[in-house]
Amino acid sequence: MIQKVTFQIAGQELILETGRIAKQANGSVFAQYAGSAVIATACSSSDAVEGLDYVPLTVDYNEKYYAAGKIPGGFIKRESRPKDKEILVSRLIDRPMRPLFDKAFGREIQVVPTTLSTDQVNPPDILSIIASSAAVHISDIPFGGPIAGVRVCSVDGELVVNPTYEQIEKSTLEIMVAGTKDGITMVEGGANEVSEDLMIAALEKAHAMIIELCDLQNKLRELAGKPKLPLTTVSFTLDNKDAIRSAAYPRLEAACFLPTKGERHDGIKAVKTDIASQYAAQLEDENQKKLFDALFEDMQYEILRSTILDKGKRVDGRGTEDIRPINCEVGILARTHGSALFTRGETQALAVTTLGTVFDEQIFDDIDGDKREHFILHYNFPPYSVGEVGRMGTGRREIGHGNLARRSLEAMIPGKDVFPYTIRVVSEIMESNGSSSMASVCGGTLSMLHAGVPMKKPVAGIAMGLITEGKGGPGDRFAVLSDILGEEDHLGDMDFKVAGTEDGITGFQMDIKIAGVSPEIMRKALDQAKRGRLHILSIMNATLAKPVEAISEYAPKIVTLRIDIDKIGALIGPGGKNVKALCEQFGVRINTEDDGTVSIFGKNTKDAEDAKAAVLGIVLDPEVGRIYNGTVKRIMDFGAFVEILPGKEGLVHISKLSRQRVALVTEVVKEGDSIPVKLLEIDRMGRLNLSYIDAIDPQGSSEQTESRPQGGSQGRYNDRPRR
Repeated sequence: MIQKVTFQIAGQELILETGRIAKQANGSVFAQYAGSAVIATACSSSDAVEGLDYVPLTVDYNEKYYAAGKIPGGFIKRESRPKDKEILVSRLIDRPMRPLFDKAFGREIQVVPTTLSTDQVNPPDILSIIASSAAVHISDIPFGGPIAGVRVCSVDGELVVNPTYEQIEKSTLEIMVAGTKDGITMVEGGANEVSEDLMIAALEKAHAMIIELCDLQNKLRELAGKPKLPLTTVSFTLDNKDAIRSAAYPRLEAACFLPTKGERHDGIKAVKTDIASQYAAQLEDENQKKLFDALFEDMQYEILRSTILDKGKRVDGRGTEDIRPINCEVGILARTHGSALFTRGETQALAVTTLGTVFDEQIFDDIDGDKREHFILHYNFPPYSVGEVGRMGTGRREIGHGNLARRSLEAMIPGKDVFPYTIRVVSEIMESNGSSSMASVCGGTLSMLHAGVPMKKPVAGIAMGLITEGKGGPGDRFAVLSDILGEEDHLGDMDFKVAGTEDGITGFQMDIKIAGVSPEIMRKALDQAKRGRLHILSIMNATLAKPVEAISEYAPKIVTLRIDIDKIGALIGPGGKNVKALCEQFGVRINTEDDGTVSIFGKNTKDAEDAKAAVLGIVLDPEVGRIYNGTVKRIMDFGAFVEILPGKEGLVHISKLSRQRVALVTEVVKEGDSIPVKLLEIDRMGRLNLSYIDAIDPQGSSEQTESRPQGGSQGRYNDRPRR
């Protein structure tokens, strides 16, 4: 039976429907908003695993090209591996939903939202978050939701919920917010130096809409919800639990507060190994071993949290607002265009900037429409950064962290009209113990400044944590932590990353493991993050506060100029003949925009400037009295035809070849010679009459003198008198 519910957003109807499509899934919802449509399905495996200590959830968001009336580009006309955008949307769905599944369910869960239609006006990602939650909520899979997601933008000073692509493009703030009726659980977005007050206002507006959307899903469940499957009851307990805890707790407490990550890891491992050896026979049972490991995890959780709340002391001895020692270095790589090594405690990022041309831009071909980006950031997290052995490659984590760092820096990247280079930053994580994405923001800023990129302002980032007593509600004790460690991220209640300049926020990401946070906690976290950000910026600025004056000698040289739009055809030539000839002659690449902007990319400055002079020669009309470097094309009895501009020839009459009498033209010039000529006149038929300048009169006694334009010698050239 088909059931549906509807809700109005910004004058458009949101429809959630079930019972018509994908009915064999545990739960399925067909969601429509304006011209966009998503089908989301939720399935679980049939067999449960008792005592599973994690949630085996997979979210696979995918987009079909037919949704936008397109056929995939390239040789393969089938949608293939997930694009970065699909992975990022999968993470947006996964992060707020994962904490709401119970480990005791013990079954694999797969959520598959698929975009089937898009009007290229309303983004389908928000629709996918809502549809995914609704599919799980009405299914028989136990779920602590529903959750909902909204996008909020600040457009012309007003906060807009679920804006169009056009409004997003004009916005100074764009955030994706997800949460339950009880509170916000995830935030991600970027901005152009917005204030903490605007951020709070946007979150409050988002949560008001989230409550409405959660109510809508509850209505759909009332109409079509299935009874929930039972959780897996653990039928065994850890033998000798009290004795193990009594022996391990004091030793574990000491090990948890050793100075470095490695020492803490080794100390905890030593305690665990020693206790395990005392109960070796008992722990041969797999279930007993799982419960033993879980007990140690619980003890670490308790030790870390109670010490922070009771004593204000963290595992590495810092106070709640203290930031680890920071060291910044630039120029550590000789042949790269820009490089920086940013070290904060035991987190280290090597950031390398490469400058390219317009031909190096990132091209996106997806259902949102084709676009190009001239700023690219890639993040790599090799296993050696945490002292482990593992597979090299780019996973969802790398793509997500790289996107956060990119968004944090993007607002401060100069426009192509100011800096016509394509900019690629690669962050190689050399060590990791807390917030390598924010280290990538700091290192990326320094490496771009070292490469000569005229950033609007430097950007720094910091990761904040939260420890609460109870559920973090009013009256509960809590501690906000600056510059969190990996242990504090793992055992804490919040991971809140904030990046920005000295004047405002440019990027943020928040994941909350509890039901929600109060406005008091959010305000304190933002204010504390600002103080930390300013501290980090002061250290970065002491190393390099402004871009270096000259870009690397190994970077391509770019020269730009503007020409009249009606001259573009003359520059390109029939079939690209003229521009191809220029590229071959000067060893450059030339790109022409529809607005008349011409960019010339050369290996060195001379090649680029010479090509620029040649371009100007093509697009500028011949000017009487101007001197040109021409090429002799044809020899006639009465003179030589000389090409002064591509496709523009004039005649140097035999009488204009020398001050002395010339019997044969070939006595003075031959075909292929490059000679300086002066344009004497353009007759009524448009013919160009030239004079050959073959000598400089040191006495300055010539009838006329003319300086060579645009470079070259500044000497005085004589025109020969008429006979």
